[in-house]
Amino acid sequence: MIFEKGDIMVEKQILVVDDEESICLLLKSALMTKGYSVLTAETPEKALDILDKNTILVMFIDLNLPGMTGVELCREIIKRNPLVIAYAITGYASHFELAECKGAGFEDYFKKPVRLVDVFNAAERAFEKIERWKKN
Repeated sequence: MIFEKGDIMVEKQILVVDDEESICLLLKSALMTKGYSVLTAETPEKALDILDKNTILVMFIDLNLPGMTGVELCREIIKRNPLVIAYAITGYASHFELAECKGAGFEDYFKKPVRLVDVFNAAERAFEKIERWKKN
């Protein structure tokens, strides 16, 4: 799946950041069945390295990461590119985290185990929003 950026065709890429390799592989495989190109990172540092080399506007980020929390990572990513649409994923939900996620710039918040249909719908909505932005 691609969209135009000026005269350049850009692939609909998604970044999945989770320290559990199995979650990365599951989300990557599932999203690829919907035609998305998916990169994965198991650490915040690897995620930032990927983003230094690729323009990715849609991502799913685990909140419990080694070294840097998903909230801190989201803040850093949004600081670098305010157009990013990021979704938080966590196995440990609380009202405080929800407010913190919203303040960091997350678009939405999913509790594990997340239903794949919710991930698919979120990705679709994100790319629809990007399409609207592109047209303006």
